[in-house]
Amino acid sequence: MPSETASALLDKKPPEDVPPAARGMNPQVRMRLQQLAAFAGLVIITIFFAIAGDNFFTYDNLVNNVLLSSVLIGVLALGTTFVIVTGGIDLSIGWGIALTGMAAGTFLITWDLPLGLGLLMALLVGLVIGLVNGFNVSILGMPPFIATLAMMLVCQGLPLVISDNGATIYTNTQFPPYADLSGGELIPNFPNAVLIFLGLAVIAWVLLNRTVFGRYAVSIGSNEEATELSGINVRKWKLVIYGVAGVFTACAGILSSARIGASPTAGGGMELQAIAAVVIGGTSLAGGKGTIVGSVIGALIIGVLNNGLQIMGVPQEWQYVILGVVILAAVYVDMLRKRSAEVV
Repeated sequence: MPSETASALLDKKPPEDVPPAARGMNPQVRMRLQQLAAFAGLVIITIFFAIAGDNFFTYDNLVNNVLLSSVLIGVLALGTTFVIVTGGIDLSIGWGIALTGMAAGTFLITWDLPLGLGLLMALLVGLVIGLVNGFNVSILGMPPFIATLAMMLVCQGLPLVISDNGATIYTNTQFPPYADLSGGELIPNFPNAVLIFLGLAVIAWVLLNRTVFGRYAVSIGSNEEATELSGINVRKWKLVIYGVAGVFTACAGILSSARIGASPTAGGGMELQAIAAVVIGGTSLAGGKGTIVGSVIGALIIGVLNNGLQIMGVPQEWQYVILGVVILAAVYVDMLRKRSAEVV
C-alpha cells in the first residue's frame, strides 16, 4: 500500500470478476447526473419565479440583481469547495468578507496606497486567514468546525476594531477605479463583477480538475490515512488548501467593498449560503468528491431564490425560513447520495 500513490488509490478499478451491479455507477457519471439535476432545479425555480413574480424575467433583473447577488456567494463557494472536498468546513468565509473588504478600504483610502498594492495586500489578508485556519486544523489537529468558528468570531470583531466606530469606508464612491472592479462594464450592460466571478470559476475548475493540488484535495477527502501512507504530506496540503480558500474569500471581500463600500458587517451569515451552494451543486460534505460547475450552479440557485422571494414580496423572516429548509434539504440529499454510494 505505501508504494501506491494517492491518485492510484482513487483511480483503481474494481476487479473484472466483480459483477457490474456491485461496482456501482461510475463516479464521473454520478457527478454529471448531479450537475444535471442541479441545473434542472435552477431552470425549474427560474421558470416558477418568471411566472409568479412580476419583472423577474427581465434582462436588468437577471443580470444586475440575480447574477450580482450570486457573485459573492459564488466566489465564496469556489474556495469552500476545496475545503469541503477534503472533508473539512470553513465557517469564517462570511465574516471574512467584512475583514478583507475593510482591509482593502483601509489600504486604499486611509493609507492611500496604489490600487494594485492595495489589492495585493487585501489578498494577503485573506491568505493569512486561510493559513491560520489551515494551521489550526492540520498542524494543531483542531476540528475544522471549531477552528473556523473561532476565526469567524475574529473576522467579525476585527473590522469593528479597525473601522471608525463601525463606520463604512465608501470605497465605491471615493475610489472610482476600485469601484469599476465590480460595477464597471468591459462588456456593455454586463457588470465586471460577473466576469471576474466567471474567471475565478475557470481558475478553480483548473485547480480542482487539472492539477496535483486538486487531486491531492480529493485524495485527502477520500481516504486521508491512505493518502498519508502513499507519501503525501497531508498536513502541508491541508494548509495550502485552506490558504487558497482564504484567497477566494479575499476576492469576495474586494468585490463586495468595490460595490457597496467596506462595511464591518458585510458578509455576515453568507457562509451558510455558500456552503449550501456547494452541497446543492453536488460536492459531498463527507469529502472526496467535488465539482466547481456544480458550485456555480448552486450559487445561482441561491441567488435566484433570494431575488425571486424578494420580488414576490415574501417577508424577510420567511425568506430565512425557506433558505433554511433548502439547506436542510441539500444536506439530506447529500446524505442519501452517500448512503447509495456505500450500498453499491
